[in-house]
Amino acid sequence: MLTAYLKRSRPGWIDSFTFPGGNFPDMKTVVSFIVVLGLLIFVHELGHFLFAKLFKVKVLKFSLGFGPKVFGRTYGDTEYLISAFPLGGYVKMCGENPDEQDVSAEDRKGSFAHKSVWQRFLIVLAGPIFNLLFALVLFCGLFIAIGVPTSQETTTIGQIIEKSPAAEAGLLARDTIEQINGHPVTQWLDVLNRVKESGGQSLTMRIKRGNEQISVVVVPAIDGVKNVFGEEVEKRYMIGVVRDEVLVYERVGLFKAIEAGFEQTWMYISLTVMGFVKLVQRVVPMSELGGPILIAQLAGKQMAAGWVHLVFFMGLLSVNLGILNLLPVPVLDGGHLMFLGVEAVRRKPLSERVQIFAQQIGMALLGSLMLFVFYNDLVRIFSK
Repeated sequence: MLTAYLKRSRPGWIDSFTFPGGNFPDMKTVVSFIVVLGLLIFVHELGHFLFAKLFKVKVLKFSLGFGPKVFGRTYGDTEYLISAFPLGGYVKMCGENPDEQDVSAEDRKGSFAHKSVWQRFLIVLAGPIFNLLFALVLFCGLFIAIGVPTSQETTTIGQIIEKSPAAEAGLLARDTIEQINGHPVTQWLDVLNRVKESGGQSLTMRIKRGNEQISVVVVPAIDGVKNVFGEEVEKRYMIGVVRDEVLVYERVGLFKAIEAGFEQTWMYISLTVMGFVKLVQRVVPMSELGGPILIAQLAGKQMAAGWVHLVFFMGLLSVNLGILNLLPVPVLDGGHLMFLGVEAVRRKPLSERVQIFAQQIGMALLGSLMLFVFYNDLVRIFSK
């Protein structure tokens, strides 16, 4: 399991790609990790399971986790398991593996390999799609229950960038900008525009600091504006301040809440896809990939921050898991979908030898990647 985490200053509002370090997870963090990841794995495998049952494929095992069996019960044809290592799960179907596609005549009607290409395609696709749908359900349910997150207009400074014009002028976090060169400012866009249009000339700001009102002179400087991936998108005059984002939840109608749920899910899908693209383009360094330890740390932090934060984190992680599994890598769902696509075009499957070799390559790649993200996690811990 690996992930790229998008840090949010408030639920639903993404600021930048970042991977906070931390100490080894405590018990609360471990429990949060098991609950969050276990639920997302269950949803993923449930997608495969339900569609396999829909197309009358015989399911032999439904496991949460890998490795030795911790607990198991058999109902009908299926053994339901909880296994020792909670970093994944699997649904084992009759005739699923390339080396077991020759099954008895009795088992052919329940064999995965003997179903049509489109049926097998849907069974494989169902896992990632269930993860994306689960995120959608989470967000829609949250917005129906407590409202849609809305940023409240403010001119209060939330953060001062080190060695910036604002820092040199003596501005502080929690200062509220009331006027710039005698012109009242009532929203953050007013501040941005006044600074942007300054031409580098000094700006006199009237600031409310606690119960005081003071005057501060700031000289804007040209700097680069970066997107969430750290890419510079433009240069303009700035003073090095970040607004204090006050998030409120506005109660809306049912359809508006569902629409907001779709928008939130689509935003996470778009950013996750672009995150993988930026990794390939080396815009985002590989050192920012995180694995199970990082996920555990983040789950613990989100649970400590409150259940709303945890819901947003679960939605983000569910999207991440769904998109990751669609990558065209053998042993991932995306690799199986790629093989099925080739089979649909050729009108016959790839040879058993080719499929087994591809899966071995995929396992080697995935294993190497797992070791790499574990290494990244440990480096973050010990670098602190």
